Amino acid sequence: MTFSTELGTHLECSTPSSLPLQNSSGNDSELPFSGSALNWREQEGKEVWDYVTVREDARMFWWLYYATNPCKNFSELPLVMWLQGGPGGSSTGFGNFEEIGPLDTRLKPRNTTWLQWASLLFVDNPVGTGFSYVNTTDAYAKDLDTVASDMMVLLKSFFDCHKEFQAIQQGTIKCNFSGVALGDSWISPVDSVLSWGPYLYSVSLLDNKGLAEVSDIAEQVLNAVNKGFYKEATQLWGKAEMIIEKNTDGVNFYNILTKSTPDTSMESSLEFFRSPLGDLFLVRLCQRHVRHLQGDALSQLMNGPIKKKLKIIPDDVSWGAQSSSVFISMEEDFMKPVIDIVDTLLELGVNVTVYNGQLDLIVDTIGQESWVQKLKWPQLSRFNQLKWKALYTNPKSSETSAFVKSYENLAFYWILKAGHMVPADQGDMALKMMRLVTQQE
Repeated sequence: MTFSTELGTHLECSTPSSLPLQNSSGNDSELPFSGSALNWREQEGKEVWDYVTVREDARMFWWLYYATNPCKNFSELPLVMWLQGGPGGSSTGFGNFEEIGPLDTRLKPRNTTWLQWASLLFVDNPVGTGFSYVNTTDAYAKDLDTVASDMMVLLKSFFDCHKEFQAIQQGTIKCNFSGVALGDSWISPVDSVLSWGPYLYSVSLLDNKGLAEVSDIAEQVLNAVNKGFYKEATQLWGKAEMIIEKNTDGVNFYNILTKSTPDTSMESSLEFFRSPLGDLFLVRLCQRHVRHLQGDALSQLMNGPIKKKLKIIPDDVSWGAQSSSVFISMEEDFMKPVIDIVDTLLELGVNVTVYNGQLDLIVDTIGQESWVQKLKWPQLSRFNQLKWKALYTNPKSSETSAFVKSYENLAFYWILKAGHMVPADQGDMALKMMRLVTQQE
Protein backbone atom coordinates (compact mmCIF):
# COMPACT_ATOMS: atom_id res chain seq x y z
CA MET A 1 0.00 0.00 0.00
CA THR A 2 1.70 3.21 -1.18
CA PHE A 3 1.24 6.05 1.23
CA SER A 4 3.57 9.04 1.23
CA THR A 5 3.01 12.34 2.98
CA GLU A 6 5.09 14.92 4.78
CA LEU A 7 4.90 15.43 8.53
CA GLY A 8 6.87 17.86 10.58
CA THR A 9 6.39 15.93 13.79
CA HIS A 10 9.16 14.20 15.69
CA LEU A 11 8.07 10.82 17.03
CA GLU A 12 9.77 8.27 19.19
CA CYS A 13 9.22 4.57 18.71
CA SER A 14 8.24 2.73 21.87
CA THR A 15 8.40 -1.04 22.25
CA PRO A 16 4.90 -2.41 21.62
CA SER A 17 3.29 -4.97 23.87
CA SER A 18 3.09 -8.48 22.48
CA LEU A 19 1.27 -11.66 23.51
CA PRO A 20 0.16 -14.89 21.83
CA LEU A 21 -3.03 -14.81 19.79
CA GLN A 22 -4.40 -18.21 20.70
CA ASN A 23 -5.69 -19.27 24.10
CA SER A 24 -3.31 -22.09 24.96
CA SER A 25 -5.27 -22.99 28.10
CA GLY A 26 -8.34 -23.91 26.06
CA ASN A 27 -10.57 -22.01 28.49
CA ASP A 28 -13.15 -20.16 26.42
CA SER A 29 -14.10 -17.89 29.30
CA GLU A 30 -10.69 -16.28 29.45
CA LEU A 31 -8.43 -14.45 27.03
CA PRO A 32 -4.80 -15.39 26.44
CA PHE A 33 -3.15 -12.79 28.65
CA SER A 34 -0.62 -15.10 30.23
CA GLY A 35 2.71 -16.16 28.80
CA SER A 36 5.91 -14.53 27.70
CA ALA A 37 6.29 -11.92 25.00
CA LEU A 38 6.77 -13.22 21.49
CA ASN A 39 9.55 -12.56 19.06
CA TRP A 40 7.27 -11.21 16.33
CA ARG A 41 9.89 -11.68 13.61
CA GLU A 42 9.98 -15.43 14.14
CA GLN A 43 6.55 -16.55 15.28
CA GLU A 44 3.15 -16.65 13.62
CA GLY A 45 -0.25 -16.16 15.24
CA LYS A 46 0.94 -13.07 17.05
CA GLU A 47 -0.37 -9.65 17.87
CA VAL A 48 1.07 -6.37 19.10
CA TRP A 49 -0.48 -3.15 20.34
CA ASP A 50 0.52 0.24 21.62
CA TYR A 51 -0.37 3.89 22.14
CA VAL A 52 0.85 6.85 20.10
CA THR A 53 0.73 10.41 21.41
CA VAL A 54 -0.65 12.19 18.34
CA ARG A 55 -1.02 15.59 19.99
CA GLU A 56 -0.61 17.03 23.45
CA ASP A 57 -3.22 15.38 25.72
CA ALA A 58 -4.32 13.03 22.90
CA ARG A 59 -3.29 9.36 22.76
CA MET A 60 -4.41 6.94 20.08
CA PHE A 61 -4.52 3.15 20.53
CA TRP A 62 -3.77 0.58 17.82
CA TRP A 63 -3.85 -3.21 17.75
CA LEU A 64 -2.15 -5.32 15.08
CA TYR A 65 -2.74 -8.99 14.25
CA TYR A 66 -0.27 -10.69 11.92
CA ALA A 67 -1.82 -12.82 9.17
CA THR A 68 -2.15 -16.52 10.00
CA ASN A 69 -2.42 -18.07 6.54
CA PRO A 70 -1.02 -21.65 6.80
CA CYS A 71 0.59 -21.48 3.36
CA LYS A 72 2.03 -17.98 3.32
CA ASN A 73 4.15 -15.79 5.56
CA PHE A 74 2.51 -12.55 6.67
CA SER A 75 5.07 -10.65 4.58
CA GLU A 76 3.50 -12.14 1.44
CA LEU A 77 0.03 -10.87 2.36
CA PRO A 78 -1.42 -7.35 2.52
CA LEU A 79 -1.85 -5.23 5.62
CA VAL A 80 -5.45 -4.03 6.06
CA MET A 81 -6.20 -1.12 8.37
CA TRP A 82 -9.80 -1.19 9.62
CA LEU A 83 -11.42 2.05 10.79
CA GLN A 84 -14.86 2.06 12.41
CA GLY A 85 -17.47 4.75 11.85
CA GLY A 86 -19.65 6.66 14.24
CA PRO A 87 -17.63 8.77 14.78
CA GLY A 88 -16.84 7.16 18.10
CA GLY A 89 -17.11 3.51 17.09
CA SER A 90 -14.15 1.39 18.13
CA SER A 91 -12.42 -0.75 15.52
CA THR A 92 -10.42 -2.63 18.18
CA GLY A 93 -13.75 -3.55 19.74
CA PHE A 94 -16.59 -3.73 17.23
CA GLY A 95 -14.62 -4.22 14.03
CA ASN A 96 -12.39 -6.75 15.72
CA PHE A 97 -14.81 -8.87 17.77
CA GLU A 98 -18.07 -8.27 15.86
CA GLU A 99 -16.89 -8.23 12.25
CA ILE A 100 -13.51 -9.39 10.93
CA GLY A 101 -11.13 -10.27 13.78
CA PRO A 102 -9.96 -13.79 14.71
CA LEU A 103 -12.37 -14.16 17.65
CA ASP A 104 -15.99 -13.21 18.23
CA THR A 105 -17.42 -11.68 21.41
CA ARG A 106 -17.65 -15.14 22.99
CA LEU A 107 -13.96 -15.62 22.20
CA LYS A 108 -14.78 -18.36 19.70
CA PRO A 109 -12.79 -18.55 16.43
CA ARG A 110 -14.43 -16.69 13.54
CA ASN A 111 -14.54 -18.78 10.36
CA THR A 112 -14.71 -15.68 8.17
CA THR A 113 -11.92 -13.70 9.79
CA TRP A 114 -9.93 -11.60 7.36
CA LEU A 115 -6.80 -12.65 9.23
CA GLN A 116 -6.60 -15.69 6.95
CA TRP A 117 -5.65 -13.45 4.05
CA ALA A 118 -4.23 -10.25 5.55
CA SER A 119 -2.60 -8.78 8.60
CA LEU A 120 -5.12 -6.56 10.39
CA LEU A 121 -4.44 -3.18 11.96
CA PHE A 122 -7.28 -1.85 14.11
CA VAL A 123 -7.06 1.79 15.15
CA ASP A 124 -9.35 3.53 17.63
CA ASN A 125 -9.86 6.89 15.99
CA PRO A 126 -10.69 9.76 16.36
CA VAL A 127 -8.98 10.23 19.71
CA GLY A 128 -11.40 9.40 22.51
CA THR A 129 -12.74 6.36 20.66
CA GLY A 130 -12.43 2.90 22.25
CA PHE A 131 -9.21 2.75 24.27
CA SER A 132 -7.90 5.99 22.72
CA TYR A 133 -8.32 8.93 25.07
CA VAL A 134 -7.80 12.63 25.66
CA ASN A 135 -6.83 14.35 28.90
CA THR A 136 -8.66 17.61 28.17
CA THR A 137 -11.87 18.34 26.29
CA ASP A 138 -9.99 20.72 24.00
CA ALA A 139 -8.07 17.74 22.61
CA TYR A 140 -11.07 16.13 20.88
CA ALA A 141 -10.97 16.39 17.09
CA LYS A 142 -13.54 18.82 15.75
CA ASP A 143 -13.02 18.36 12.03
CA LEU A 144 -11.77 15.92 9.42
CA ASP A 145 -8.46 17.73 9.00
CA THR A 146 -7.57 17.05 12.64
CA VAL A 147 -8.72 13.43 12.38
CA ALA A 148 -6.53 12.95 9.30
CA SER A 149 -3.54 14.72 10.84
CA ASP A 150 -3.75 12.53 13.95
CA MET A 151 -3.89 9.43 11.77
CA MET A 152 -0.80 10.50 9.84
CA VAL A 153 1.10 10.87 13.11
CA LEU A 154 0.02 7.39 14.18
CA LEU A 155 0.92 5.81 10.84
CA LYS A 156 4.36 7.40 10.78
CA SER A 157 5.02 6.00 14.24
CA PHE A 158 3.62 2.60 13.29
CA PHE A 159 5.67 2.17 10.10
CA ASP A 160 8.81 3.53 11.75
CA CYS A 161 8.43 0.79 14.37
CA HIS A 162 7.28 -1.96 11.99
CA LYS A 163 9.69 -1.88 9.12
CA GLU A 164 8.54 -5.33 8.01
CA PHE A 165 5.58 -3.55 6.38
CA GLN A 166 7.64 -0.89 4.61
CA ALA A 167 7.95 -1.27 0.86
CA ILE A 168 8.78 2.14 -0.58
CA GLN A 169 11.61 4.08 1.05
CA GLN A 170 10.52 7.59 0.19
CA GLY A 171 8.42 10.24 1.84
CA THR A 172 7.79 10.43 5.55
CA ILE A 173 5.44 7.46 5.85
CA LYS A 174 7.08 4.48 4.22
CA CYS A 175 4.62 1.85 3.02
CA ASN A 176 3.05 0.63 -0.20
CA PHE A 177 -0.47 2.10 -0.04
CA SER A 178 -2.46 0.32 -2.74
CA GLY A 179 -6.06 1.20 -2.05
CA VAL A 180 -8.98 2.21 0.11
CA ALA A 181 -12.34 0.50 0.59
CA LEU A 182 -15.33 2.62 1.57
CA GLY A 183 -17.90 0.39 3.25
CA ASP A 184 -21.34 2.01 3.71
CA SER A 185 -19.41 5.25 4.15
CA TRP A 186 -20.81 8.71 4.92
CA ILE A 187 -19.14 10.32 1.88
CA SER A 188 -21.97 12.66 0.84
CA PRO A 189 -24.43 12.97 3.73
CA VAL A 190 -26.97 15.02 1.82
CA ASP A 191 -27.17 12.41 -0.95
CA SER A 192 -27.94 9.80 1.70
CA VAL A 193 -30.63 11.93 3.36
CA LEU A 194 -32.27 12.80 0.03
CA SER A 195 -32.48 9.10 -0.88
CA TRP A 196 -34.06 7.90 2.37
CA GLY A 197 -37.63 8.74 1.35
CA PRO A 198 -37.57 7.13 -2.11
CA TYR A 199 -35.77 4.06 -0.76
CA LEU A 200 -38.22 3.48 2.09
CA TYR A 201 -41.19 4.15 -0.20
CA SER A 202 -39.90 1.60 -2.72
CA VAL A 203 -39.82 -1.15 -0.08
CA SER A 204 -43.26 -0.30 1.38
CA LEU A 205 -41.96 1.32 4.56
CA LEU A 206 -43.46 4.72 3.73
CA ASP A 207 -46.81 5.72 2.27
CA ASN A 208 -47.42 8.85 0.19
CA LYS A 209 -47.92 11.06 3.24
CA GLY A 210 -44.81 9.72 4.94
CA LEU A 211 -42.78 10.16 1.76
CA ALA A 212 -43.88 13.80 1.55
CA GLU A 213 -42.84 14.44 5.17
CA VAL A 214 -39.43 12.82 4.73
CA SER A 215 -38.84 14.58 1.41
CA ASP A 216 -39.69 17.94 2.97
CA ILE A 217 -37.17 17.61 5.82
CA ALA A 218 -34.59 16.25 3.38
CA GLU A 219 -34.95 19.42 1.29
CA GLN A 220 -34.37 21.46 4.44
CA VAL A 221 -31.15 19.52 5.03
CA LEU A 222 -30.09 20.21 1.43
CA ASN A 223 -30.77 23.94 1.78
CA ALA A 224 -28.76 24.15 4.99
CA VAL A 225 -25.81 22.33 3.39
CA ASN A 226 -25.95 24.53 0.29
CA LYS A 227 -25.76 27.62 2.51
CA GLY A 228 -22.87 26.19 4.51
CA PHE A 229 -24.95 25.97 7.69
CA TYR A 230 -23.50 22.61 8.70
CA LYS A 231 -24.47 22.68 12.37
CA GLU A 232 -28.07 23.40 11.39
CA ALA A 233 -27.86 20.62 8.80
CA THR A 234 -26.78 18.22 11.54
CA GLN A 235 -29.81 19.15 13.64
CA LEU A 236 -32.11 18.70 10.66
CA TRP A 237 -30.48 15.35 9.90
CA GLY A 238 -31.43 14.21 13.39
CA LYS A 239 -34.95 15.53 12.93
CA ALA A 240 -35.24 13.64 9.64
CA GLU A 241 -34.37 10.41 11.41
CA MET A 242 -37.05 11.05 14.02
CA ILE A 243 -39.67 11.66 11.32
CA ILE A 244 -38.65 8.44 9.57
CA GLU A 245 -38.86 6.44 12.75
CA LYS A 246 -42.35 7.71 13.49
CA ASN A 247 -43.59 6.93 9.99
CA THR A 248 -41.99 3.48 9.77
CA ASP A 249 -42.87 2.27 13.27
CA GLY A 250 -39.24 2.26 14.29
CA VAL A 251 -37.27 0.97 11.31
CA ASN A 252 -33.65 0.16 12.12
CA PHE A 253 -31.37 2.53 10.21
CA TYR A 254 -28.72 -0.19 10.03
CA ASN A 255 -30.95 -2.93 8.62
CA ILE A 256 -34.42 -2.12 7.33
CA LEU A 257 -35.71 -5.65 8.00
CA THR A 258 -35.39 -5.11 11.75
CA LYS A 259 -36.64 -2.52 14.23
CA SER A 260 -34.75 -0.06 16.39
CA THR A 261 -34.10 -1.15 19.96
CA PRO A 262 -35.55 1.07 22.73
CA ASP A 263 -32.17 2.54 23.66
CA THR A 264 -31.59 3.85 20.12
CA SER A 265 -35.15 4.92 19.30
CA MET A 266 -35.81 8.62 18.74
CA GLU A 267 -39.59 8.24 18.73
CA SER A 268 -40.18 10.65 21.62
CA SER A 269 -37.16 12.89 21.23
CA LEU A 270 -38.74 16.02 19.73
CA GLU A 271 -38.04 17.79 23.01
CA PHE A 272 -34.33 17.51 22.31
CA PHE A 273 -34.73 19.79 19.31
CA ARG A 274 -36.72 22.31 21.34
CA SER A 275 -34.34 22.33 24.26
CA PRO A 276 -32.16 25.41 24.83
CA LEU A 277 -29.37 22.99 25.73
CA GLY A 278 -27.86 22.66 22.29
CA ASP A 279 -26.07 19.36 22.88
CA LEU A 280 -29.10 17.27 23.81
CA PHE A 281 -30.06 16.45 20.24
CA LEU A 282 -26.47 15.40 19.61
CA VAL A 283 -26.56 13.09 22.60
CA ARG A 284 -29.64 11.48 21.09
CA LEU A 285 -27.98 11.08 17.71
CA CYS A 286 -24.95 9.61 19.43
CA GLN A 287 -27.20 7.15 21.23
CA ARG A 288 -28.41 5.90 17.88
CA HIS A 289 -25.20 5.86 15.88
CA VAL A 290 -22.57 4.94 18.47
CA ARG A 291 -24.43 3.11 21.24
CA HIS A 292 -25.13 0.10 19.03
CA LEU A 293 -21.38 -0.23 18.42
CA GLN A 294 -20.69 -0.80 22.10
CA GLY A 295 -23.38 -3.06 23.46
CA ASP A 296 -23.27 -4.37 27.00
CA ALA A 297 -21.63 -7.69 26.13
CA LEU A 298 -18.89 -6.03 24.08
CA SER A 299 -18.30 -3.35 26.71
CA GLN A 300 -17.94 -5.98 29.42
CA LEU A 301 -15.49 -7.91 27.27
CA MET A 302 -13.37 -4.87 26.43
CA ASN A 303 -13.34 -3.40 29.93
CA GLY A 304 -12.81 -6.80 31.55
CA PRO A 305 -10.66 -9.56 30.02
CA ILE A 306 -9.35 -7.46 27.13
CA LYS A 307 -8.22 -4.55 29.28
CA LYS A 308 -6.56 -7.00 31.64
CA LYS A 309 -4.82 -8.71 28.74
CA LEU A 310 -3.52 -5.53 27.12
CA LYS A 311 -1.92 -4.31 30.37
CA ILE A 312 -1.08 -0.83 29.01
CA ILE A 313 -4.55 0.76 29.32
CA PRO A 314 -4.51 3.41 32.10
CA ASP A 315 -6.65 2.52 35.11
CA ASP A 316 -8.80 5.61 34.66
CA VAL A 317 -9.52 4.86 30.97
CA SER A 318 -12.61 2.80 30.15
CA TRP A 319 -13.25 1.50 26.67
CA GLY A 320 -15.92 3.64 25.00
CA ALA A 321 -16.29 6.10 27.87
CA GLN A 322 -15.42 9.13 25.73
CA SER A 323 -17.29 8.06 22.58
CA SER A 324 -20.20 10.47 23.04
CA SER A 325 -17.78 13.37 23.36
CA VAL A 326 -16.06 12.24 20.16
CA PHE A 327 -19.39 12.29 18.35
CA ILE A 328 -20.55 15.63 19.75
CA SER A 329 -17.25 17.35 19.03
CA MET A 330 -17.67 16.64 15.31
CA GLU A 331 -21.15 18.20 15.02
CA GLU A 332 -20.15 20.91 12.55
CA ASP A 333 -18.33 18.42 10.32
CA PHE A 334 -20.96 15.67 9.96
CA MET A 335 -22.76 17.01 6.92
CA LYS A 336 -19.77 18.13 4.85
CA PRO A 337 -19.28 16.06 1.67
CA VAL A 338 -15.88 14.59 0.88
CA ILE A 339 -16.46 13.53 -2.72
CA ASP A 340 -13.50 15.68 -3.72
CA ILE A 341 -11.19 13.50 -1.61
CA VAL A 342 -12.37 10.40 -3.46
CA ASP A 343 -11.72 12.22 -6.74
CA THR A 344 -8.20 13.05 -5.59
CA LEU A 345 -7.51 9.41 -4.73
CA LEU A 346 -8.73 8.28 -8.14
CA GLU A 347 -6.64 10.93 -9.87
CA LEU A 348 -3.55 9.74 -7.98
CA GLY A 349 -4.17 6.20 -9.21
CA VAL A 350 -5.17 4.80 -5.81
CA ASN A 351 -7.57 1.86 -6.03
CA VAL A 352 -10.94 2.95 -4.63
CA THR A 353 -13.55 0.34 -3.74
CA VAL A 354 -17.07 1.30 -2.69
CA TYR A 355 -19.19 -1.44 -1.14
CA ASN A 356 -22.66 -1.22 0.34
CA GLY A 357 -25.18 -3.44 2.07
CA GLN A 358 -28.53 -3.83 0.31
CA LEU A 359 -30.51 -3.39 3.55
CA ASP A 360 -28.65 -0.39 4.96
CA LEU A 361 -30.68 2.79 5.40
CA ILE A 362 -28.38 5.30 7.09
CA VAL A 363 -26.02 5.04 4.11
CA ASP A 364 -28.29 3.38 1.58
CA THR A 365 -27.05 2.19 -1.78
CA ILE A 366 -29.16 4.70 -3.71
CA GLY A 367 -27.37 7.54 -1.94
CA GLN A 368 -23.99 5.96 -2.60
CA GLU A 369 -24.73 5.64 -6.29
CA SER A 370 -25.80 9.30 -6.35
CA TRP A 371 -22.50 10.67 -5.08
CA VAL A 372 -20.49 8.34 -7.30
CA GLN A 373 -22.19 10.00 -10.27
CA LYS A 374 -20.89 13.38 -9.03
CA LEU A 375 -17.27 12.29 -9.34
CA LYS A 376 -15.15 14.32 -11.75
CA TRP A 377 -13.07 11.25 -12.55
CA PRO A 378 -12.53 11.22 -16.35
CA GLN A 379 -13.29 7.50 -16.64
CA LEU A 380 -16.70 7.67 -14.95
CA SER A 381 -18.63 7.42 -18.23
CA ARG A 382 -16.79 4.23 -19.14
CA PHE A 383 -17.43 2.85 -15.66
CA ASN A 384 -21.15 3.55 -16.12
CA GLN A 385 -21.26 1.76 -19.47
CA LEU A 386 -20.11 -1.52 -17.97
CA LYS A 387 -22.53 -4.26 -17.00
CA TRP A 388 -22.22 -5.49 -13.45
CA LYS A 389 -21.15 -9.05 -12.69
CA ALA A 390 -22.82 -11.45 -10.26
CA LEU A 391 -20.75 -12.93 -7.43
CA TYR A 392 -21.28 -16.17 -5.51
CA THR A 393 -19.67 -17.17 -2.23
CA ASN A 394 -20.18 -20.84 -3.03
CA PRO A 395 -19.29 -21.88 -6.59
CA LYS A 396 -21.76 -24.77 -6.31
CA SER A 397 -24.64 -22.46 -5.39
CA SER A 398 -26.83 -20.47 -7.77
CA GLU A 399 -27.72 -17.95 -5.06
CA THR A 400 -26.31 -14.53 -5.90
CA SER A 401 -24.38 -12.95 -3.02
CA ALA A 402 -23.38 -9.65 -4.62
CA PHE A 403 -22.84 -7.71 -7.81
CA VAL A 404 -19.67 -5.88 -8.80
CA LYS A 405 -18.66 -3.35 -11.41
CA SER A 406 -15.03 -2.34 -11.86
CA TYR A 407 -13.10 -0.15 -14.27
CA GLU A 408 -9.46 0.82 -13.88
CA ASN A 409 -9.05 1.91 -10.23
CA LEU A 410 -12.74 2.24 -9.25
CA ALA A 411 -14.91 -0.68 -8.11
CA PHE A 412 -18.43 -0.82 -6.67
CA TYR A 413 -19.85 -3.83 -4.82
CA TRP A 414 -23.57 -4.27 -4.18
CA ILE A 415 -23.72 -6.73 -1.24
CA LEU A 416 -27.06 -8.55 -1.01
CA LYS A 417 -28.85 -9.47 2.23
CA ALA A 418 -26.54 -7.22 4.26
CA GLY A 419 -27.20 -4.11 6.29
CA HIS A 420 -24.72 -1.45 7.38
CA MET A 421 -22.33 -3.98 8.94
CA VAL A 422 -21.51 -6.05 5.86
CA PRO A 423 -18.92 -8.42 7.42
CA ALA A 424 -21.26 -9.13 10.34
CA ASP A 425 -24.25 -9.83 8.09
CA GLN A 426 -22.51 -11.55 5.17
CA GLY A 427 -19.14 -12.74 6.44
CA ASP A 428 -18.37 -15.10 3.56
CA MET A 429 -19.13 -12.48 0.92
CA ALA A 430 -17.18 -9.80 2.78
CA LEU A 431 -14.16 -12.10 2.94
CA LYS A 432 -14.44 -12.92 -0.75
CA MET A 433 -14.69 -9.21 -1.55
CA MET A 434 -11.58 -8.45 0.51
CA ARG A 435 -9.65 -11.11 -1.43
CA LEU A 436 -10.86 -9.66 -4.72
CA VAL A 437 -9.99 -6.11 -3.70
CA THR A 438 -6.50 -7.17 -2.61
CA GLN A 439 -6.07 -9.19 -5.82
CA GLN A 440 -5.87 -12.56 -4.08
CA GLU A 441 -8.76 -14.07 -6.04
